[in-house]
Amino acid sequence: MARLTRKTDLLFRFEEAIRSSGWNLLYLTQGAHPARYRIYRDGRSMTTKVYIWNISHGGGTRSESEYRIQVTGIDHFEPEPEGRTLVLGWWEDVGVFAGWDVRQHLGTLGSSPSMQVEESALRQALLTGFAPYVKSNGETAIAFRPDFAGTYVEHLKALHDSGTVHEEAQLLAKLSKDPDDVDDQDIQDDVAAPRQYAVQETRRALRALDFSSRVLSAYGHRCAMCGIQLRLIDGAHILPVAHADSTDQTSNGIALCALHHRAYDRSLIAFDEKFKIHFNMERFKILKDADRIEGFEAFRDSLPQYIDIPPNGRDHPDPNYINKANRIRGWYL
Repeated sequence: MARLTRKTDLLFRFEEAIRSSGWNLLYLTQGAHPARYRIYRDGRSMTTKVYIWNISHGGGTRSESEYRIQVTGIDHFEPEPEGRTLVLGWWEDVGVFAGWDVRQHLGTLGSSPSMQVEESALRQALLTGFAPYVKSNGETAIAFRPDFAGTYVEHLKALHDSGTVHEEAQLLAKLSKDPDDVDDQDIQDDVAAPRQYAVQETRRALRALDFSSRVLSAYGHRCAMCGIQLRLIDGAHILPVAHADSTDQTSNGIALCALHHRAYDRSLIAFDEKFKIHFNMERFKILKDADRIEGFEAFRDSLPQYIDIPPNGRDHPDPNYINKANRIRGWYL
């Protein structure tokens, strides 16, 4: 696959990754490289500067597994004061990023500077969302899938620092292969206190990515209630995560667009164990009394009688999860 030749295209990949990982962004620059953004979510925000190049094979006599970015157009990095500075590579062939620690590359870069990452880390990130690669000089590169981008930006300093500590680097590698193989006690035992929260959040994000990826794949990336795609779909839990009996099994998931996900969580709509959709008329009466009923008829009439279920029976919503979820939301169907 051809490399992207324009910085605007590379930056667009980053912008789409931030959105796909559940964050939003504001543009602080337009058409510039490095680009600057304000990235925000749930009351948290970060000013972020992004340097980005294509990832390609090292070429020549270098190892077949060595990939790299070739830093061009600048002779030094200028870190974002009080913010995040990202040094990124994008591998178009596979659709993953790699990030390097800008603190390891301050000062004059010299002639033809490059930064390396192993192909195995890039491909592992494609499978599980995230993978560290510890270089021979101790620097850690982080490979990550687009839907992990927000977590990487938020915790990049701690993740890069963990890679420089042998025990923590081993735990990160284990985490990247299967987050269920790492528990809170492992993190407390092997990770220094200042970085424990970042590693715990990485574990949580990887587990969520795995769940979401399985659910979205099962439903063909279509909303089970309206059929829309457009990358507006969430892998939603039927029985909420906070419930003691909730799991990350695909059968506890349903693909919903943003509108129907919110309507489901707010008990405006539900579905029963036969997959029939129900409207909460009591809730709609409350909305009517509050003069918030505009659009109800269009909303109601746009929905089918039944949700669309995955072709594989193992992925169908489990009646146990459906019934428990309906009860805690006040439904008795």
